[in-house]
Amino acid sequence: MLKLSGVNVHYGKLHILRGVSLEVGSGESVALLGRNGVGKTTTLRAIMGLARRSAGSVEFNGVDLARVKPYEVPRLGIGYVPQGRGIFPNLSVYENLCIGLRAKPDAETEGYVFAHFPRLKERMKQPGGTLSGGEQQMLAIARCLMMRPKLIILDEPTEGIMPLLVTQIRREIRRIHDSGVSILLVEQNVETALRLCPRVVIMEKGSIVHTGTSAELKSRPEILHRYLGLSLQRAPAV
Repeated sequence: MLKLSGVNVHYGKLHILRGVSLEVGSGESVALLGRNGVGKTTTLRAIMGLARRSAGSVEFNGVDLARVKPYEVPRLGIGYVPQGRGIFPNLSVYENLCIGLRAKPDAETEGYVFAHFPRLKERMKQPGGTLSGGEQQMLAIARCLMMRPKLIILDEPTEGIMPLLVTQIRREIRRIHDSGVSILLVEQNVETALRLCPRVVIMEKGSIVHTGTSAELKSRPEILHRYLGLSLQRAPAV
């Protein structure tokens, strides 16, 4: 479904991504892990056309995204939940949900979204900026679901969120995946990533250095220690 081949990104003279290649298949859930500053967010931005690629290609369902303008990428079926959520604080919850749509959503789509996040239905007229951090994250994910995506890209969805809502967000991400939506997840909470994603890709210094299964990482904690500087026993709790 999603295929990156030899992607390079420069910010000025800084060489951020160095030949990144990875794939997310139809119905897959894949975690992209790595220390802070290794290029994970830049990889996601390169997929969405928000970071200019100096070499390499990104394809989605056979479409070369170099030929697609960034605002058109979601219409192909890719939902993007950026780090920091990116909601509009002065717009209502409902206005935030509809911000990327060409027309008012139909009842089936609204029902689909509110079935995942009933709390948002209760707060439809409330300004987005008055929601808690966890509720804002739910809103950011729900906004993507309004587009009925085939793939959702999530950048640190549990960052700075209280544990009770982390559990709920993790549960909803799993439900979204179970409904047939593919997932590409960047997550500092390693145990959350391993629970949600059967396949894991690890980055270091702008390059992919390891690809394997969550089961493999659980049985070989030295890989986590080598590339992330932690063990599963010391990974953040979920």
